[in-house]
Amino acid sequence: FKIQRLMTSSDPVDEISMCKKDAMVLSHMSALVTKKDSEEYAKASLTTFAMDLMPRITRAQSMDVLSSQSNLSGYQAVIKGASNFNSAFPMMMTAAGTVAPAKVFIMGVGVAGLQAIATAKRMGAIVTAYDVRAATKEQVESLGGKFLIVDEEAMKEAETSGGYAKEMTEEYKKKEQEVIKKHIKDQDIVITTALIPGRPAPRLVTSEMVKSMRTGSVVVDLAAEMGGNCELTKRNEVFDADGVKIVGFDNLPGELPKDASTLFAKNLFNFLSPHVNSETKSLELDWEDETVKNTLVTKDGSIVSEIVKGVS
Repeated sequence: FKIQRLMTSSDPVDEISMCKKDAMVLSHMSALVTKKDSEEYAKASLTTFAMDLMPRITRAQSMDVLSSQSNLSGYQAVIKGASNFNSAFPMMMTAAGTVAPAKVFIMGVGVAGLQAIATAKRMGAIVTAYDVRAATKEQVESLGGKFLIVDEEAMKEAETSGGYAKEMTEEYKKKEQEVIKKHIKDQDIVITTALIPGRPAPRLVTSEMVKSMRTGSVVVDLAAEMGGNCELTKRNEVFDADGVKIVGFDNLPGELPKDASTLFAKNLFNFLSPHVNSETKSLELDWEDETVKNTLVTKDGSIVSEIVKGVS
């Protein structure tokens, strides 16, 4: 069991050399962007499972490491935003005057985005959110946020069968930029969470948008590892862009290690336990099970995952 991918001979530590032939490895492999690693796993005759390829089906929710870790990312993003902001979150009415509530804008309403909305609302902020998928509007409103609409008709077709956001047309992207540009200049904290599996993060926040924000505002970019949703994001840095702080840490769940480890371990346990023979206590994987078939990357000296094979 590992948290991240198995390191290879091109890394500081060659973990493949430490594994026995035909060993089984389960981890968050980032399989869609590490095909060369998968080729080395196959050569070493390792059976590898990429937990990040877990299918988005009801039965697999308790095994989904992306969801469990994204929950923590969404929460921690708000905490990071608050700690870098120069004012309070909730409205405060005092004898000396009134402190206005912070305005928080969440971009991308997946698991991380929803948790960010809930956390920011609990802290007393005025929350708006945006996603290309129209189906998320109801989820945002159920948490007390307001949904920003760009093009309602186009947004109805913006979700894949797996529940992820599709790549949108250039016409839509242009309209999206105009609406966001107008909205973002009045926000105190912007949290971006938009990711497309196996692709660079879409650029949602331009340098021009950052310049339009008030001094003391904060952008927290959860897509820093894949290039960032913000044009000015610097990975693993808090960058000051003329008074606007841009937070680009790529492992926010790691800052909550107790919870991150507990949830990740439970995901792995829930994945394997249905395949343990109750009498013999031995592991007997059902290779046709959807959760096994979708996450299996290498076996018997070959890459067997069709989606990984298709990566260029």
